Amino acid sequence: MDSKNGPNEQRPERVGVYICHCGGNISDHVDVKAVAEEIQEIPGVIVAHTNMFMCSDPGQQLIQEDIQSGKVDRVVVASCAPSLHETTFRSAIARAGMNPYLYEHANIREQVSWVHDGSKATRKAATLVSAAVAKARNLQPLQPTRVEARRRAAVVGGGVAGLRAALDLSRRGLMVTLIERSPFLGGYAARLETLAPTGEPGAQVVQELGRAVAADANIEIRTCSQVVRSEGYVGNFTLEIRREEPEPMQFVQAGSVWSLKNLKPGEYVLFSGLYPCPIPEAPETFQVEAGVIVLATGFETYVPHMGDYGFLKSPAIITLPELIHHMAAQPDSGRMLTFNGRPVRRVAFIHCVGSRQIPGLHEPDADGNLNEYCSRTCCSAVLQAAGRIRKAHPETQVFDFYRDIRTYGRGQEELYEQASTAGVLFFRFEADAPPQVEAGSDRHALRIRVRDTLTFGEELTAEVDLVVLAVGMVPRPIGGLVEMLKLPLGTDRFLQEVHPKLRPVEVANTGILLAGTCQAPMDVGEACAAAQAAAAKGVSLLIKGHVELDPFVAEVRPERCSGHGVCAEACPVEGAIGLVAAGAGRKARINPALCTGCGICVPECPENAIEVNGWTLKQFEEMVDAIVAA
Repeated sequence: MDSKNGPNEQRPERVGVYICHCGGNISDHVDVKAVAEEIQEIPGVIVAHTNMFMCSDPGQQLIQEDIQSGKVDRVVVASCAPSLHETTFRSAIARAGMNPYLYEHANIREQVSWVHDGSKATRKAATLVSAAVAKARNLQPLQPTRVEARRRAAVVGGGVAGLRAALDLSRRGLMVTLIERSPFLGGYAARLETLAPTGEPGAQVVQELGRAVAADANIEIRTCSQVVRSEGYVGNFTLEIRREEPEPMQFVQAGSVWSLKNLKPGEYVLFSGLYPCPIPEAPETFQVEAGVIVLATGFETYVPHMGDYGFLKSPAIITLPELIHHMAAQPDSGRMLTFNGRPVRRVAFIHCVGSRQIPGLHEPDADGNLNEYCSRTCCSAVLQAAGRIRKAHPETQVFDFYRDIRTYGRGQEELYEQASTAGVLFFRFEADAPPQVEAGSDRHALRIRVRDTLTFGEELTAEVDLVVLAVGMVPRPIGGLVEMLKLPLGTDRFLQEVHPKLRPVEVANTGILLAGTCQAPMDVGEACAAAQAAAAKGVSLLIKGHVELDPFVAEVRPERCSGHGVCAEACPVEGAIGLVAAGAGRKARINPALCTGCGICVPECPENAIEVNGWTLKQFEEMVDAIVAA
């Protein structure tokens, strides 16, 4: 909304400032009214309003009314971090008919009220808002970068999250290529006999999803395949895929050994998954051109260290996945559980093996990593298995040794109640005093010693025939993809989303989306929900046939550029800056779809031929002057 007083006279910018109380998060430490009164005196500031919640509908309406009445043509919002509500305010400004990039944000919560108090907080808030006003007066209208987009998605990973994402993408009008490194679809869910807390068969879930995907004409399934190269950007990714026969492998179904070559397409294999198509007879390489990439690469289960709770020192110490596999593959209706042909009169479960590890108490892996996070699903899986043993084998006693029980999901607390009612005995230990597993007597293979906090620290001893370790989830090694796609990792080594609430399935690289347990420990229901969210985001990006990106990218002034190329050498993003022929010489050219607006190229250019839109040197200078003068 740029207007003029006359045919040759630019009308001065009219800045509206809107300061948020943030429900007390800001106003408990910052005198918001005093800041507004001070800012009102700055030349060019037409209005300075305060509101309890600027991001609320009434707060947004206040901004829109001032724009539509013609009072303001630049907006400054002083509130929480821009990463939270920058999009909210830009959208509100656009709905009012003003260019959404004539807006500046001042963070007076994280940068002020959360770290300062009293007069210092108020003084700093006023200073930051003054700097934002100075920049706002120098803002120019910008237009988003438009990129043509291919209406195809590449889904990497064929577990339940990948299957769910592929199906939802297809049903909303996109072509899909599903890339799975193994010969089977279904991932870890195919190894589960039943799913907690519903008791639904894992095989049924995998078969329903897998067969729906296999029957969908819009979905191309590529098993035995891996991404070996990637280039491009949102709307225009090109993936090179290598497909080859996996290493010789066999599997067991109902006690019989089968070979892959004996399978027919569409056949389901217990503990392996759905076999959708024949394995390749010879290696082949092909390309997939896609508008978005959905990563559904899954997880792996933690493998305990040698001697961890006696692991590998006795055949009677196993992991929970091994027990689940045993109970499903060798159904036993006897009143007592058997394992390896021996009766199990007592079985003990130990929680948090490979999860919630504490520096100094637990041994890191070979790379020095500790899994300090909670794997979330283990407690429910233990309780389901414990309850099932008590129901199917009533003469087998079940002991449960836990640090904390976290049955967080809907219907999962009932698993705890059912296990308690069925006679499972619970013992609680502290992290620094875990159960000690040692050799037992002639009657029982193992002995467990523990200081039980439920009995006020009394030391208890239990002799058992089988110890089951509830191992957690760990990130699947996908170092090649991480490096290739420049993927961000969290401190837990899972793939890191931009924001857990506002952008929960996106990474910083636009067009790359996350689905399921590649992002964090999840149960099957949560993984499918995350996959559906990723699919929805992918469709919203591609359905128009083009993508609009923020214009905060570098821009070259051709009249100043001498084509020496130091900007391209300094740029950390391959392909973002190139040199093109221009007359007798060369000029730098920016690819706005690849440029991240980092600004590294700006100080490298000796001719000052590059600026970052929305963050020009002039705007920086005005902000600094305002801070100095405050």
